[in-house]
Amino acid sequence: MALMSYSQAAATALAEAMRADRNVVALGEDLGRGGIFAQYRGLQQEFGADRVIDTPISESTIMGAAVGMALAGLRPVVEMRVVDFALCAIDELVNQAAKNRYMFGGQGRVPLVVRMPIGLWTASAAQHSQSLEAWFAHIPGLTVVVPSAPADNYGLLHSALESGDPVVYLEHKELWGDEGEVEPGLRVPLGSARVLRAGSDVTLVSWSKAVRTCVDAASELASAGVSAEVIDLRTIWPWDRATVLGSAARTGALVVVHEAVQVGGFGAEIAASAAEETGCRVKRVGAPRIPSGYSKPLEDESRVTVAQVVAAARSLAAPGVHP
Repeated sequence: MALMSYSQAAATALAEAMRADRNVVALGEDLGRGGIFAQYRGLQQEFGADRVIDTPISESTIMGAAVGMALAGLRPVVEMRVVDFALCAIDELVNQAAKNRYMFGGQGRVPLVVRMPIGLWTASAAQHSQSLEAWFAHIPGLTVVVPSAPADNYGLLHSALESGDPVVYLEHKELWGDEGEVEPGLRVPLGSARVLRAGSDVTLVSWSKAVRTCVDAASELASAGVSAEVIDLRTIWPWDRATVLGSAARTGALVVVHEAVQVGGFGAEIAASAAEETGCRVKRVGAPRIPSGYSKPLEDESRVTVAQVVAAARSLAAPGVHP
């Protein structure tokens, strides 16, 4: 086991993939300098500017070039800096990369990994603090990955690079410095959730940075006599229905927590599926439908809190069982 930061784990996985396969390349802005979160640190020095490519500031050009590279046999990793900027490249991703394999009967594949950091980024305001994972989960042909810890950022990036299809890879903007143990050679299967804490009274399901909020909420709930199971989804498409629905059926109560705006968020898909399949009681906790503010008081209005998760979970506790 090696102690790595979230950014080091991703850089290590990408370096290993590039050593193993010369078709793996990376392209985007400022990669030669290591990327704005150090997630490419040292890679251009090792692999050269022909494989770690600094591009002009044109997201549609970057994505379009990468789709062409993938169709020609390369395995590009596209850096969009933050998910907010990826909106300038939506046509190339949604109408070209996602649909090519289907529209051409499998004659072409697009083994593309698009890194788009998501989430609130302190004092970065409305155009740099969005969580748009539900947009991409809605698109047939795209896999959507949301790692919350260094080990997952290592193992999931390896799996994404090996999948052979377009993957939207969403790292959180405020997790890059988080450290954890990483097992060399680890592969985390796409579509496999992880149970972080077992519980019997309520199921808390989340992904990305909000997982930490759920873990803290579970500890607070335990002190009040409520046993919460915490599940880190890790990928939201495909999502691990068996693990989530099995837990919800057992506890009878489900709270889905995400940093994205609650309205139209992917939590609604999980909550509806659980209610339909198990009849469990459900709650969603997400951000209000407002732009993230620049000032701290305004920004805090968009943050999902432990108190909100605790309140939602306690509201679902069976009457007479918990205080």
